[in-house]
Amino acid sequence: MAIPHWLLISFAWAMSVGPVAMIVWWGLIWIRIEHSMWAVPTLRLGQKLAMARQPAGRVCVVVPAHNESRVIVGLLRSLKAETYPQLRLVLALDRCSDDTASLARAEIAGDERFEIVEIDSCPINWSGKVHAVHEAMTRSGVATDSEYLIFADADTLFSPGCIAAALALMEHRNLDLLSLLSTLTQDTWFERVVQTVAAFELMRQYPLTLANALKDRRAFANGQFMLFRRDAYEAVGGHAAVKEALLEDLALARLIEAKGRRAGVFLAAGLFHCRMYADWLQFRRGWKRIYVEAANRKARRLTLSGWRVRWFGAILPVWMLGATACGALMVPRDTQLGWTLLGLSLVAVLLWVGALGRICALGRAPVWTAPLQIIGAWLIANLLGEAASDLRSCKPMSWGGREYDPRTKKPGLQTSGS
Repeated sequence: MAIPHWLLISFAWAMSVGPVAMIVWWGLIWIRIEHSMWAVPTLRLGQKLAMARQPAGRVCVVVPAHNESRVIVGLLRSLKAETYPQLRLVLALDRCSDDTASLARAEIAGDERFEIVEIDSCPINWSGKVHAVHEAMTRSGVATDSEYLIFADADTLFSPGCIAAALALMEHRNLDLLSLLSTLTQDTWFERVVQTVAAFELMRQYPLTLANALKDRRAFANGQFMLFRRDAYEAVGGHAAVKEALLEDLALARLIEAKGRRAGVFLAAGLFHCRMYADWLQFRRGWKRIYVEAANRKARRLTLSGWRVRWFGAILPVWMLGATACGALMVPRDTQLGWTLLGLSLVAVLLWVGALGRICALGRAPVWTAPLQIIGAWLIANLLGEAASDLRSCKPMSWGGREYDPRTKKPGLQTSGS
């Protein structure tokens, strides 16, 4: 039975909607990525600047650690390999119930650059991580005597020369706060399939160009690595000023912006690494917390973000692939219509895969994982939807051994988890 020509035309037009939408969306995404990479340097520029002129000044690295036995040795070894001459390091052991403390002491034995501060409890009105950093800053002699302060997470790894590169880039850009977007590990299935989408969605909300703008800057920072000039840190009140914050990095960045200080956020480009989460449960819980705070705890914003990720990251790519197959099948029946649909779909496929490949390359993720981001987009859309649902139902968030009211960020009782 022959298919009516009008039905073929209607079907072709309907199938072309997805490819056209994908061409516009991913074309604009790719343009924004290239513009961002042209306008905002990476830490590799700081590496070149440091080689030309070695930066100076006393630097203190402060690392809070709550039950971090999985990663603490790797972090400490990377810091021990740092060659910056005026470097001191403070490890804040926060209510650790595992063997983090013993592993840390064994690793830093004999290295006089390190100091350990142990915290036994956390006040009810403080976020755990923020309190640990505040205690380290209050009780450590070397922290109070440093010109530059670096706050880093325990699950990070410093490449040799990272600190000098960051200082050089800070001086070059005349910044009061410099934050790095770490190069994330790509070992587990969720890191390869979901992590790129998760990070890209956050960067879509806080583009590097706006985070580094001189005017109308969108305040942003990554708590995995924040380098402050001491006077700027003290001007905003330090960590005591954000004691209840679940995302102290965003809170501090907003205070820096409010004080009229200059801040910048840059890709680490392989000079600073991080494995954010050990398993899928921690990944979901951690990114849910990040998205809730990034959306200022607004459920509607999370819901809209979820639908955007689902449509442009999962539904339309599948639609587009279907349109490609339909266009190929229609060519023998209606050459002009079939080739038009096939051509649109192929352009959309190339733009989508090309933009995802570029995103993966910037994040040092395997390029072959790009097509798998369809699955990742669906899972992140689900996560954003769950975060919105949790806010509406006032479901407590558990993080760093505490539970928090997601609407008010007020800490609750201490828990046994991490």
